[in-house]
Amino acid sequence: MKLYESSEDYLETVLILKERKGNVHAIDIAREMGFSKPSVSIAIHKLEDNGYLTITEDGNILLTESGSEIANKIYDRHLTISKALTMLGVNEEQSLVDACKIEHDISEETFAKLKEFVKKHEQ
Repeated sequence: MKLYESSEDYLETVLILKERKGNVHAIDIAREMGFSKPSVSIAIHKLEDNGYLTITEDGNILLTESGSEIANKIYDRHLTISKALTMLGVNEEQSLVDACKIEHDISEETFAKLKEFVKKHEQ
């Protein structure tokens, strides 16, 4: 199944919230993403049905192995692109916004070169 940008954003958000809070519930995702709880619930259940998430009896949302793989990939892209934009002189807040837009569309080849560039020029 090809994931859409919004699904990738949900998986990335679960990863970030898990690192920040430990446990992740639908309300946490709704607050973080600025969406309604019913919208988040629908998306989360679709991701669960497709094997990217599991939801425990107490409502804790966990990434499956495939969900974690995608979330980590997108988050790595986000951080790397943001860092590259900041290195180019874009302010940090704007670089985070722009990275979120770019992370889904950039080719593997271009991302690999961008990542190489960032590693080479990090201080």
